Amino acid sequence: MAGEKPIADNRKARHDYHFLERFEAGIVLTGSEVKSLREGRVSLQQAYADVREGEAWLVGAHIDPYEQAGIQNHEPERDRKLLLHRRELDSLYGKVREKGLTLVPVRLYFKNGRAKLELALARGKEQRDKRRELAKREADRQIERALKARR
Repeated sequence: MAGEKPIADNRKARHDYHFLERFEAGIVLTGSEVKSLREGRVSLQQAYADVREGEAWLVGAHIDPYEQAGIQNHEPERDRKLLLHRRELDSLYGKVREKGLTLVPVRLYFKNGRAKLELALARGKEQRDKRRELAKREADRQIERALKARR
């Protein structure tokens, strides 16, 4: 990943959703938001993306106000426009209207100086799927420990 600088990662999304497809989107930001992102002061935990009136929007992402911005500071919870190709937008609009699919922000990063958001078209996991995944991970850890002890 040359030229990429990670900002934030939504690890909870990996636990709560099955990812079907991934997309890269640009974000329309103000200057104080970019400064705050460079400090890594952002949370994607409650965020999701929405397609309305032919445009994609990031809803619920929290970007802390930049302390030195003064009066020109931004609103931390505002909806932010996402930049996608028209073909991607049309495809996503149809898929999001399907039952049980949602657009989830997976990670936020700088790519060649521009803020990018990785979106995933996702289906929610059921509770039993989450338990099964945790049990499998624990079993794999125990196998690794046993193999390491035998060496």
